[in-house]
Amino acid sequence: MNIYILGICGTFMAGLAQLARESGFEVAGSDANVYPPMSTQLERIGIELDEGYDAATLPDDCDIYVVGNAITRGNPQFEKILEQGLPYTSGPQWLYESILRKRWVLAVAGTHGKTTTSSMLAWILEDAGLDPGYLIGGVSQNFARTAKLGSDPFFVIEADEYDSALFDKRSKFVHYHPRTLILNNLEFDHADIFDDLAAIKRQFHHLVRTLPASALIVFRQDDKALNDVLQMGCWSEQTGFSASDADADFFLDANVLHHDNHEYALSLAQQGQFNALNATAAIIAARHAGVAIDTGVDAMSRYAGVKRRQEIIAEIDGVRIIDDFAHHPTAIALTLNALKGATSGRLIALVDIRSNTMKMGVHGKQLGASFAAADLVLLCDNPNLQWDISELAATAATIVEVKNDSQQIIDYLVQTIQPGDQVVIMSNGSFDNIHQRLIEALQH
Repeated sequence: MNIYILGICGTFMAGLAQLARESGFEVAGSDANVYPPMSTQLERIGIELDEGYDAATLPDDCDIYVVGNAITRGNPQFEKILEQGLPYTSGPQWLYESILRKRWVLAVAGTHGKTTTSSMLAWILEDAGLDPGYLIGGVSQNFARTAKLGSDPFFVIEADEYDSALFDKRSKFVHYHPRTLILNNLEFDHADIFDDLAAIKRQFHHLVRTLPASALIVFRQDDKALNDVLQMGCWSEQTGFSASDADADFFLDANVLHHDNHEYALSLAQQGQFNALNATAAIIAARHAGVAIDTGVDAMSRYAGVKRRQEIIAEIDGVRIIDDFAHHPTAIALTLNALKGATSGRLIALVDIRSNTMKMGVHGKQLGASFAAADLVLLCDNPNLQWDISELAATAATIVEVKNDSQQIIDYLVQTIQPGDQVVIMSNGSFDNIHQRLIEALQH
């Protein structure tokens, strides 16, 4: 069977392409952003890529065209698909029908921690001697790829609440039909497609409604929004975990996990209570798949983390440079608080105001407060912001300086950086390649 993927270089669609190729499908695709490392990763496994969406490059002999959610009306290839009546579907729908339908799906949903928790869960299963499949929205240090078919029934997937395609506005995760579901947390995000938190809660409840009675929901017991979702109706088994409620089924206290009169000491390379909670959720989910709690705890001691999650990318003359994906105020605050405890000098945060939600100013007041643990925050001015960045700088919980562009940030740091300082670059994008540019500037 031949498939053609529109938007193939996105993290999710590239993982889908790898799974399709491993399953024996002939795969090709297109994207406006065909560049390494994703392009080379796909080409290495024999997937042909078309740069851009020229209608002339769209083959007309494919069995199905899989359309990524970045594709909009007016896209020349999608318009050709419509005009010629060619068969098309969304990525999540194709994934379920072709890969997940006969698998034991372990899905990880929530506003924060999906990538880390998914990779932790896949690692626990693999470290226990299983061969799980997985599709993770980031590069785990424990795996060579972001997606693998696997030979065992278990399949771990990062379950995103973002919409499936321009013709299917349901959240991606509604398609996955998990047997084990982790609900890590729930806050308002994605203001470009959701009006408010209530709209996101409805999508999460749609997910809950797809689970069989024998399924297990592993949820953060002290998260009010998640409790609201489950109170809308739940027909599956539930297990709660918490770091604040000692009556939870699994209670985490200073990296010691308490359950059923037993204690398990968690040893993690990753800092922060939120990472310990991610590990707790993964351990509970793995238990549902047959992996003993102590086996899961032991596996976590060998978990190496995910790229761009508190990833140390350089140490130069006593200055540590860290890459982190945090782009929501809660994630920013949790990461900065975790890093602050391991900083002998100043903690300096370079924050990229990039996501649609951040540009819209939805988290304005919360964003300023999220900087509190940093000694200094550097921002780039952005004419596309729908709010006043100078007001944020004036009212934030720490020192915030706004520079005209990323080069001004680099120049400022080169002049002011001191041994013992930690610089954490916080962005869910490339941030003008500031990571490598800063490293080179400090080296010289």
